[in-house]
Amino acid sequence: MEILATLILAAASMTIVPITEANYPRVAKIYKEGINTGLATFETQVPAWKKWHTAHLNYGRIAVLSKDKMLGWASLAPVSNRCVYGGVAEVSIYVEEASRGKGVGKKLLHELIRISEEHGIWTLQAGIMTANVTSIHLHTSCGFRIIGYREKIGKLHDIWLDNTLLERRSKHIGI
Repeated sequence: MEILATLILAAASMTIVPITEANYPRVAKIYKEGINTGLATFETQVPAWKKWHTAHLNYGRIAVLSKDKMLGWASLAPVSNRCVYGGVAEVSIYVEEASRGKGVGKKLLHELIRISEEHGIWTLQAGIMTANVTSIHLHTSCGFRIIGYREKIGKLHDIWLDNTLLERRSKHIGI
């Protein structure tokens, strides 16, 4: 019960802010921590702001702050430039090492779902390294369902890895 009360108090003191060029260095630091885990991405280097900026939608780029400290971030990226997929976006979520397991990821994902629906997104997708069971659990706890996996979809440090595929279909948009 005491742990739950601490998590609720911590979540209440978190503020959502947009990701901008000005705060991107803090985003990049958290992204680098994710890269270092070997569980979060096939990327081995953090992209520069301009590359990151053009790869993501103009909305759904959010970070969580607590007392001006960035605890994590999340973003939406288009899955295709074809108009039929205009309501489908890919989710990314990264939480700094010291804040993992404290409700930051859940707060980010809930807010990303809200923002996505506000902008007409009917399906959110995630491709998560199969070994990243914590992230898979986070997504399933927020309404995502596992739809399959991609076997040996990419190499990281010369090791072939699988991705678990998840999606969340809106109950409000595109019905």
